[in-house]
Amino acid sequence: MIFKFLGLEWKSFVRSASFGKGLALKILMGFLALYFLVIFLILGVALYPGLKKMFPQEDPLNIVNNILFYWILADLVFRFFFQKLPVMLAKPLLTLPIKTSKIVNYVLGKSATSFFNILPLFAIIPFGLTLIIEGYPIISVITWMLSLVLVTLIVNFLNFIIESYSSETELSFLPIILIVGGLFALNHFEIISFDQLIGQGFKSIYNTPGLIVVLVFILAVLYIVNARILRNKLFLDSSLKTKVKEVNASNLEWTRNFGDIAPFMQLDLKLIWRNKRSKSSVWILVIGLLYGLFFYPQPMYQEMPWFFAFIGIFVTGIFLINFGQFIPAWDSGYYKLLMSQNIKYEQYLKSKYTLMALSVIILFVLSIPYVYFGWKILLAHFAAAIYNLGVNTHVILLGGSFNRKKIDLNQRAAFNYQGTGAVQWLIGIPLMLLPLGIFGLSYFLAGFEIGCLVLALLGIIGIVFHQKLMTFITARYVKSKYKMIDAFSQDN
Repeated sequence: MIFKFLGLEWKSFVRSASFGKGLALKILMGFLALYFLVIFLILGVALYPGLKKMFPQEDPLNIVNNILFYWILADLVFRFFFQKLPVMLAKPLLTLPIKTSKIVNYVLGKSATSFFNILPLFAIIPFGLTLIIEGYPIISVITWMLSLVLVTLIVNFLNFIIESYSSETELSFLPIILIVGGLFALNHFEIISFDQLIGQGFKSIYNTPGLIVVLVFILAVLYIVNARILRNKLFLDSSLKTKVKEVNASNLEWTRNFGDIAPFMQLDLKLIWRNKRSKSSVWILVIGLLYGLFFYPQPMYQEMPWFFAFIGIFVTGIFLINFGQFIPAWDSGYYKLLMSQNIKYEQYLKSKYTLMALSVIILFVLSIPYVYFGWKILLAHFAAAIYNLGVNTHVILLGGSFNRKKIDLNQRAAFNYQGTGAVQWLIGIPLMLLPLGIFGLSYFLAGFEIGCLVLALLGIIGIVFHQKLMTFITARYVKSKYKMIDAFSQDN
C-alpha cells in the first residue's frame, strides 16, 4: 500500500500543470538543501576536534549535551515556520476504498522522512563515529546517537500538535513564541536550568542505555495524539466548513485625502484586516519593530555599526517586505475582474506604493526610542527609512511584475507558502543584502556618517525619480497583464 501511495504522489508531481513552472524553483531548493547537508556534515566532522581545541579541559560530549536544549528550541521554531504536514496530499485518497487509519499512518510516516529529520543525521553520525574512534564505548555512543534521532522525531510530531492548535487562533505564531520564549527565559534567568536538565538526561541515557525507552514512549504518545488530530480533520468536507463571523466595518474616510487612489487603498486595507493570510502582515509588524532588541542591548553589536543599516532596513521596512513581496498576488482571487474594469494601472500600483511608504514612515517614528542605545542607531534607521522609501518600494513593485503565484486569502498564515515562488527568494538580494553591502563598503572606506549619507542619497534619488520609475514599472505590469491573468486563473 505504501508503494501505491508513493506511485500516486509521483504521478501527481510530474503530471501537475505547474510542474514546468516550478521546476526551476525545485532545482534551486535542491541546491539549497545540498548546501545545508554539506554544512551539517562539516559541522559533524569538525565538532569534536574544534571543541577539544577550544576547551581542552572539558569533555566534548558533555559540552554538546549541554547545548542540546538550544538546538531543540531552534529546531522547533524553524519547523513551525517552514515545515508542514502533507495533509492536502491525502485528501484525494479519501474518495478511494482505503481505510482512514492507513492514510493517517502514511501521512505521519512520510513526515518522519522529511528533510528536517534527515539533515541532523549529517552532523550526528560523523560526530558519533569520531567519538567511537576516540575510544568512547560503542554501545553507549550508538544509544546516544539513537536518542538524538528520537528527539528529532519528537520535535517533529510536537511541532504538528502546536501548529494544529495555533492555526485556530488569529495570532497563529503567538503560541510558538510564548512556548519557546518562555522556556528560554526560564533557562536564561536560571529559574529552571533546562540546558542542565536535558544535558543530564542525555548523559544518563549514555551511561544507562536502557533509559532510551523513555524517549520511545514519549514519541509513541505524540504519534498517537497526532494520529487522532489528523483523523478528526481528514474529511472531504472539512475544507468547506466556514465560520459565521460578523464583519466589522472600519471608518476609512481618511483615505479620501489621497485622491484618485483612495478606493484602491480602502480595498487594500479591508483585504489586510479581513483575511487570515493578509492579517499576518499586521501582526508581524510587532516582531519587526522589536527586532532591534535582539541586537542593540548586546555590547558586541555596539561595536559593529556597519550592521545598524541592515537592522534599520528590516525594522522600518518589515511591512514593505512582508506585504509587498506578494503584490499583486493578494488580488489574485479577483484579478481578472479587476483588470476588466475601466481603471488606470498606475493608480492601482500607486496605492500599493503609498501604503508601503506610509508604513515605512510610521515604523521609523515608532522606532525612534532606539536612540536610547545611541544616536548612531537613530541616524542609521533614518537613512534606512529614506532608502526604503526611494529604492526598496520600487524594487518590490518591480519584482511583483514577475509574480505568477496565486494566494488563497482564507488560508491560515502559519505553515502557508502559497504564493511563494522564485521571485520571493531572489528579491531578498536587492532588498536586504544590497543596502548592507553599500553601507558596509561606505562605512569601511569613509566612516559611519558617510555610509548613512550614501544610503540616504540613494533613497532621495529614488524619490526624485519616483514618477519615471513608476512609469517604467507600470509598463512592466501592462506587458505581463495577460500572463498574470492566466497564471492566477489556474489552481497550482
